[in-house]
Amino acid sequence: MAQCEVCGNDYDMAFEVHAQGAVHVFDSFECAIHRMAPVCEHCGCKVVGHGVQADGRFFCCVHCAQAEGVGSQLRDRVDEPQAAGSAR
Repeated sequence: MAQCEVCGNDYDMAFEVHAQGAVHVFDSFECAIHRMAPVCEHCGCKVVGHGVQADGRFFCCVHCAQAEGVGSQLRDRVDEPQAAGSAR
């Protein structure tokens, strides 16, 4: 068994995450997110989804980036024109 580096649980289904030359061991995705996910520089929540980056800073959404005065050109979602005859 391997021990989770966040909660210390010994778990037979622990897993490793290899990132930036380091190996991390976790017993759950919750612990992996707690340790590895970036934090929004405006509201402080963990950025679990795609989030946005502006001026080298991480934000959970465009609203938070703009509230910090960066990312004025960012959009959370941009509708793409649908090609004729194509289905989504």
